[in-house]
Amino acid sequence: MSVEPYREITFDKDGDGPAGQPAALVALARQGVTDLVVFAHGWNSSPAGATRLCADFFEPFPGLLAPGVEAGYAGVIWPSMMFTGEPVPDYRALVTVLPEKEPVLDRLTELLVTAPADEAAFAEFGALLRELTDVAGDGGHRAGAAGPREPVPEFLVADPVEVCALFTEALEAEAGRTEGFGEGSPEGFRDGPVEGFGEGLGRYWKGAREVLRQATYYVMKKRAGHVGEFGLGPLLGEVARAAPRLRVHLVGHSMGARLVAYALKGLPSGARPVASVTLLQGAFSHYAFADRLPHDAGRAGALRELQNRVRGPVVACYSRHDTALGVFYPLASRLAGDSASLTRAAGLLGSGDPRWAAIGHDGVQAVPGTVVRSLATVLREGVPASGCVSVDTADVVRSHSDICRAELARVVVSAARTGR
Repeated sequence: MSVEPYREITFDKDGDGPAGQPAALVALARQGVTDLVVFAHGWNSSPAGATRLCADFFEPFPGLLAPGVEAGYAGVIWPSMMFTGEPVPDYRALVTVLPEKEPVLDRLTELLVTAPADEAAFAEFGALLRELTDVAGDGGHRAGAAGPREPVPEFLVADPVEVCALFTEALEAEAGRTEGFGEGSPEGFRDGPVEGFGEGLGRYWKGAREVLRQATYYVMKKRAGHVGEFGLGPLLGEVARAAPRLRVHLVGHSMGARLVAYALKGLPSGARPVASVTLLQGAFSHYAFADRLPHDAGRAGALRELQNRVRGPVVACYSRHDTALGVFYPLASRLAGDSASLTRAAGLLGSGDPRWAAIGHDGVQAVPGTVVRSLATVLREGVPASGCVSVDTADVVRSHSDICRAELARVVVSAARTGR
């Protein structure tokens, strides 16, 4: 690890972790730590890869801190997923986080590798995706759910050929204008060309790869929010009771940004240990903190006004170069949040419809008083002391996973009020 003292916080998919984790963080406070920086990785990271990411991300911090600041560091390690072996992904690696789905993943892998050009194979692919995500094929509801049935993304229950064709169109539209992550990206979003497919129906297996990514995205999206609300939030509440003077600074990347944001929802009533939040290329709605949605005044964002549980600022770093959040996030969100046909959804490609955009694409939206700053301005003048702040980091963030930058560390330190 590049910094000390460092502690690892681990959670399973239900938000449960080993006993003693809160006590380990409290012990840091008793040893003199004044500020604890907590970083949560995004999806599609192995535990070892997540630890390496924490080391890389934290490396600049000690040289940025003001005299008298005693910082501690923690990495939140949660069970995301792992695609390996790009450009021919080892989809079976998902068994590490979905072990009960091993037979399903084996057959999905076989279909994606052999890419049979017939409709029956696509029909089987769709059925396997529903089994992978525990979705029944009776109109789009979670199988076995108690109480009111929960709607699920339309792409999981619609015609698989039509769905795969739509995602193929999205991939090909982007291939001509973006370099994407490059092969072997640690993140699950994909923005760039996928080669190795033929013509006719066989061509649509290119889109099928992205459909599988989006299906697992659907699973991990819910998991990240759950781990934040029922894992990290209560843990921070326990720490706050035992070490009330410890200032906690939450940082999350991609789905990890969703995780730390939902931790605010899980804080016990009256607990306010969080002194700042920095969201790096956050993979959740840019309306999350809104009191009402611009397109539906009767609804609020999922994290409505929870920025008020933070003593300092909530900073959303965004970049126009993040095509993953600019194209595939809104496409998946559009198909998850509307019962309209996939044919109409195809019109979303390149439309810039703000209803489905991510906070890592254009920052916090529909929250009055939100301050918008360029990265250069923040590095020169600092982050405002409170409220929602959107920082355009396109000058240094060139893709979704491009976050291990000294400039972003300076943004975190400025938000935390711990810098020189």
